Amino acid sequence: MSVVKPAIDDLLEKTDHNRFLLASLASQRACDINNMLRGQHNRVLTVQDTDDITVMLSGKDTISMAMEEIVDGTISYDHERYANALSHIDPTEE
Repeated sequence: MSVVKPAIDDLLEKTDHNRFLLASLASQRACDINNMLRGQHNRVLTVQDTDDITVMLSGKDTISMAMEEIVDGTISYDHERYANALSHIDPTEE
């Protein structure tokens, strides 16, 4: 599977060209979307799988939805908090 739309370059631009940050942000948002949908649909449907419901409702999987939210700026990350979290790492050490 590869990211075609939105373009990977556009996604990386939103995450300071950090692939790990992009993957973390997208996976966390996809989990949030799944949890939200699961909560909404557990009230109505008790048997159907959440992924099937998501695709049926939106025509997209949750990772695609998350990537689109990243590229259009709907979700982002706190740059200062991220930099502070990484400040204890010395990039010259291996």
